[in-house]
Amino acid sequence: MPGLRTLALTVAVRGGAKWESEATSGWSHCLEHLVFKGAGDMGARDIVERIEAEGGSINAATGYERTSFEVRALQGSLPLAMQVVSDLVFRPTLDPAEIEREKDVVAQEIAEAFDTPDDHVFEMAQTRAFAGQPLGRPILGSVASLKPIDRTSIGAWRARLYSPDRMVVVASGAVDEVELLELAQRWFGGEAATPAEAPDVPRFTGGDAALNRRIEQANIVFQLPAPSATDAAYPAARLMTEILGGGMASRLFQSAREERGLAYAIDAYHEPYEDAGILGIYSGASADRAVELARVCAAELKALAKDGPTAAELSRAKAVLNAGLWMSDESPASRAGRAAAQVLVFGRLIPSDIMAERTTAQTIDDVRAVAAGCLSAGLTATAVLGPKAAAPAGAAFREALFG
Repeated sequence: MPGLRTLALTVAVRGGAKWESEATSGWSHCLEHLVFKGAGDMGARDIVERIEAEGGSINAATGYERTSFEVRALQGSLPLAMQVVSDLVFRPTLDPAEIEREKDVVAQEIAEAFDTPDDHVFEMAQTRAFAGQPLGRPILGSVASLKPIDRTSIGAWRARLYSPDRMVVVASGAVDEVELLELAQRWFGGEAATPAEAPDVPRFTGGDAALNRRIEQANIVFQLPAPSATDAAYPAARLMTEILGGGMASRLFQSAREERGLAYAIDAYHEPYEDAGILGIYSGASADRAVELARVCAAELKALAKDGPTAAELSRAKAVLNAGLWMSDESPASRAGRAAAQVLVFGRLIPSDIMAERTTAQTIDDVRAVAAGCLSAGLTATAVLGPKAAAPAGAAFREALFG
């Protein structure tokens, strides 16, 4: 990108919690923490100080399908960024004392997530959406599943997970292409691959979860099966989600919050995995309003599935999504992250103008059909966390949809 003085480097691996068994649940996330405790000739402090000394920042994230390392820095910092991330993924120290200490830190993170209602309720819903499968287990794992980790076992897990045949290196912004290719070959080109079997295709199972807590508001999540990232209906699913609950003009915000005052916070989201997807609704509401809220959410979904959006709703949703796309193009970090995901999922880059054209091409019937498709299996995964009076909301949502 001409005229920029900053760059972003993303190194992403097609591997995460979805590649774990019940016994190794949480190992990918724990490993991501551990590599920052020392790698190559760097200690934990050296890693961040080297990056920050050149005005940069470094971070990482573990998801179900990808583990990503990101450096944001000033022009000229690419050689350092490539060296540091290469050491993290290929040459971590994995000191036994640090491993034990970090297991305790992750245990605290697990406890914190449990104590945070608007985090834990999503975990509850996920366990019902994909019960007994990797997608249905927490990314953080459990204290029990992390306990067996030692230097040998996590070293073997690193070699399996951070395999270069499932890794992509992307840089955006103030970057020279020739330099990038040379550095990628130097720091990432000589490592041996450790192929791993692809995980099983997930199945949306559905079910209800409820946890009573003495807190002021009920935290509520409703989920349904939805198109995956590779489904041809993906652009229509994104538009449907925006129309349903993507902003202040969305149907749920207007009907549940503005017209009826049933909830302070309500929105819809689409979580697309490679071979599965979730349409979700999240809300924070008073316990005595939870059942009515569930019925309103179901009614809005059924209306979209029956009649589709209005022309004005569809036009507005297209404008919002395409504006977000073009705005993200102005951020090197957003461009690098999106490019890494595209290469891992599709094996190629998808230009922004093509993405915008696909969104613009969707019709009212396309959106109606994808909403109907979300209901066609007759399955929901629901989670309610809060006062006891809110617990029936999950069943009320399912019954309002399917009788």
